[in-house]
Amino acid sequence: MATATRRSATRRSTGRHRRWTAAAGALALVAGTAWLAAPASALAAASAPVDFATHCVPPPIAGIPPIDGTTTAEITVDNATPKVGDTVTVTYTVTKPAASNPVDLALPADIMTPSGKVALGGAQAGGVTVTGPKKNPPVPGKGAFPPFSMTGTFTVTAPGSITLSPGDYNIHTSYIMELDTPCTVITPPAPVSETITATDVPGANERAIQLATASGKPGDRVTVTGAKFTPLADITVVGRAGAAETADRMTFKATATGGFTASLAVNDKATTGIVAYEGSAWSAEKGAGPAAYTVLDDTPLPGNSQKLNASVAAGTLSMSQAGDTVDLSAVDFGKGGAATGDLRTVTVKDFRGGPAGWSLTGKVTDFTGPGGTIDAGKLGWTPACTTKQGSPSTCAAGSAGPVGSAGATLASTPNGALTGGEFTVDAKVSLDVPAFTAPGAYSGVLTLTLT
Repeated sequence: MATATRRSATRRSTGRHRRWTAAAGALALVAGTAWLAAPASALAAASAPVDFATHCVPPPIAGIPPIDGTTTAEITVDNATPKVGDTVTVTYTVTKPAASNPVDLALPADIMTPSGKVALGGAQAGGVTVTGPKKNPPVPGKGAFPPFSMTGTFTVTAPGSITLSPGDYNIHTSYIMELDTPCTVITPPAPVSETITATDVPGANERAIQLATASGKPGDRVTVTGAKFTPLADITVVGRAGAAETADRMTFKATATGGFTASLAVNDKATTGIVAYEGSAWSAEKGAGPAAYTVLDDTPLPGNSQKLNASVAAGTLSMSQAGDTVDLSAVDFGKGGAATGDLRTVTVKDFRGGPAGWSLTGKVTDFTGPGGTIDAGKLGWTPACTTKQGSPSTCAAGSAGPVGSAGATLASTPNGALTGGEFTVDAKVSLDVPAFTAPGAYSGVLTLTLT
């Protein structure tokens, strides 16, 4: 694996190349500095109504003491099975408020504006601010306040079960004068009304294999080592002839750390590569390889003949980049928005000459600055990839979308009977900066990995 770590103007690198294996390259890239201008300034459970004790304080003008009563409310969401980084819309519906109109004067329609909080728990703690429209039916003097709904959003930051409970709420009335009736949960948190199950964004496949030797006679054994597979997963190591599997096969379990060492006997002369994968069938998401392997033909020569051998030396899989710093465009405090720029061009050279394609992936850290951090999930890219004419492989750009700390694919080429070539990879990058992020310089590190 060839690695190079670059941060600002400092560079430190180590390198090692292996023939006939899928070489890997990692590259740390300062993914720009987003300058903020100083201001011109599994299945989720269904939701259910819950009751909770509430302490409501009428406006002082009403001249009545606080009300301790019961609120009935329900929390619903627009997405009960989000992924990390998704935005979930939350609706907090109070079907029976604990408070009522504190005065004898009837209140007309559409003068009440509710607001409140939803408490998050479980895998993600915190609160969600929710507000409702200025809308209500007429309320008679000393009559009960009508039901109302409030909505808000939050971004999922952690996988697992996230609980949602009703929190404090306030009823604001705008009639003759501006009045508030705040209601607080007496024993927080209130009972859970909704539970969602968040899943992690699938990261890049980092599984890898390498062979101790690149060739052998029929029946010879080749040592195959693997890394970054799922711990204790069922692993199949098998020969490949193009896209088809050959009869050379063995199965076993990965170690508790996700690695393995296997000794595969290769008998089929059609075998040109070796792959490893989890489960009962190959998938690019849970497999690695193919690593090139040649079965040496040991067929006896006819009499009075000579066998002439020539060889083409296999090279390596490598990458380089045109610079190591990306300066993103500035955004204004109070407005926020997209800080944009162009990724420094990456050149990939695949001179291995085997059946394996390659994948270039990236992960980014949180952006840190004077105001704290901007989440890594706020960085997105739109990749592009160009193949040099005459290359056996064709480069495909990764999908546009978030990069995040879990990672995403920047570009790749597929496996084939013979792969290789030269490729240039670019991307438009955009950092979604929250509106009131403190002014200053924010930096994150984008690490590129070639496998």
